[in-house]
Amino acid sequence: MHGNDYRRAAFGDAWTDDNVAPGGHNGCDTRNDVLDRDLLDKTFVAIKRCPNAVATGTLHDPYTNAVVAFTRGNQVGASVQIDHIVPLALAWDLGARDWPQDLRMRFANDPANLLAVDGKVNQDKGDAEPADWMPPNHAFWCQYSVQFAAVLRGYALPIDERSAVVLRDAAATCPTG
Repeated sequence: MHGNDYRRAAFGDAWTDDNVAPGGHNGCDTRNDVLDRDLLDKTFVAIKRCPNAVATGTLHDPYTNAVVAFTRGNQVGASVQIDHIVPLALAWDLGARDWPQDLRMRFANDPANLLAVDGKVNQDKGDAEPADWMPPNHAFWCQYSVQFAAVLRGYALPIDERSAVVLRDAAATCPTG
């Protein structure tokens, strides 16, 4: 499905703090910034990449509506993963392959395109576009579609008609007024 030249590395160092996205150069890498933003009931620990990294916390996973306990540590932390709402490989296919490196790195670390989610559902999503995957939690479709479309707009990325229809239908579930 993806151009055979797509490589995760094309978007730069994963979760680096050295990027121009919001939150870049704040002393903590992007993964730790998102955990701090999205988790509740947090405790903190100092690590090399972040002086106040989340040590433990609770995720109310928007994709499944499950409550997931997070504990930093060897593979335990994989229960909570950071999802690119607009997947990197999809962005690559939609035009990011032609971007300069610093713009790809900004995209990969942009908090507007990142969510802490349950690890298993993130694996299930993979790099699927909305026509092929939407969050199992239908109550989140409104926010997901709005954020997905906002990221596409913000980076001037197109979307195919199949996914455009899914996003429009999901946005129609948003409350009015």
